[in-house]
Amino acid sequence: MNLIISGTNRKHSNSLKVAKFYQKELMKRGEEFEILSLEDLPSDIIVTDLYGKRSEAFAEIQEKVSAAKVFVFIIPEYNGSYPGVLKVFIDACAFPASFYHKKAALVGVATGKYGNVRGVDHFTGVCNYLRMHVLPLKIHIPLIQTELNTEEEFHDPLSLKFIMEQIDEIARF
Repeated sequence: MNLIISGTNRKHSNSLKVAKFYQKELMKRGEEFEILSLEDLPSDIIVTDLYGKRSEAFAEIQEKVSAAKVFVFIIPEYNGSYPGVLKVFIDACAFPASFYHKKAALVGVATGKYGNVRGVDHFTGVCNYLRMHVLPLKIHIPLIQTELNTEEEFHDPLSLKFIMEQIDEIARF
């Protein structure tokens, strides 16, 4: 099993919509990915699951993370970087077993015009520290609010071209 991480705990986020799009497209290529939305983290995670503690609620999430071999991180821009809840999630996961020597593909999304370039770069540093193998093709989706149509499909041909190229590489990764 592999995981697509929707990197925010914001309800009804564009990140989750992008995660669902990636899951659907990867399934078309015969790849099985489950979505893990950070909306599903325990609300008291900073008290219950950091510094060696493990709650029953997070134990199920940890099992999925431990079993995964490939991750696709959908990373929204928060204040010029990635969301703090994504860092808390990484910190709560068992170290080093959760991520060491596993594969990661990174997708930045933003309502601004740069597609979270800085946040993806910052998160790449975290992945490198965790000794993850990061897919070199990173996608940055700017103005995400205009990229998805009412069926939550990408409609801009140029954006779709690069997204599909990354999805094909994830399937081969």
